[in-house]
Amino acid sequence: MTLSQWLQHAAYQLKPVSELAADDARLLLAHQLKVNTSYLYSHSDDSLTNANLVALTQQLARAVQGEPLAYIIGQWPFWNIELEVAACTLIPRPDTELLVEKALALPLPTAAKVLDLGTGTGAIALALACNRPLWQIIATDNVATAVALAGRNAQRLAANNCTVLQSDWFSALHNQQFDLILSNPPYIDVDDAHLPALRHEPLSALVAADQGLADLATICRQAAGHLTAAGWLWLEHGYNQAAAVRQLLTAAGFQQVQSFKDYGGNWRISGGCLAP
Repeated sequence: MTLSQWLQHAAYQLKPVSELAADDARLLLAHQLKVNTSYLYSHSDDSLTNANLVALTQQLARAVQGEPLAYIIGQWPFWNIELEVAACTLIPRPDTELLVEKALALPLPTAAKVLDLGTGTGAIALALACNRPLWQIIATDNVATAVALAGRNAQRLAANNCTVLQSDWFSALHNQQFDLILSNPPYIDVDDAHLPALRHEPLSALVAADQGLADLATICRQAAGHLTAAGWLWLEHGYNQAAAVRQLLTAAGFQQVQSFKDYGGNWRISGGCLAP
């Protein structure tokens, strides 16, 4: 079977479960052959080896069952970095890049101290670490396997200014203060209609009590004790939670409270500063 024949076959199989079936097929094939997708066009008549066909058949079967490509491939892009991804963490998404964009635009010290709570793959922390090498960043997660994965990503990216710790929110950060705290915490309500579509991702990283607001509320309440006098807190949240999160921030003493929409036009992040 040639590369082009396999791509046609895979795209047909993936069409019922993916709106980007042809793109997904190219990603699977390029990953298996360890080439970029442009190679597939210039070598479309090349034949696949039996070993590659066996591996691709297994991967395609997983994809047809709805398993995300990020977990099948084991890596995924975020901002301008590539991250190892596993089923113990959420898949990094473009919407979360809005937190990185906001952080990079803030008036922070040259050697800012930054905290990323619930880091997962390390996406937010490592994007910042790679783009602001003078910043000192701590990334935490309560799940040991996620901490190990984020640590591997930091090592592979040579992000020596990022430290990964296991912590239940602020529990391991005794008396430490930061210029900026960021988090993409669990914020989906257990009865949310969108939850079944995320069945392959860890529930603990998705769902929170109190209509999805419990972890957001905890962070808002506790963050002030870990921020400098002019420190910032920015949070990702659900499309319908912006007003509630702004109330939580205001009740916790934050000023300059704002919300911003993601690239799809949905309210996605809110934050504020302790200084007026």
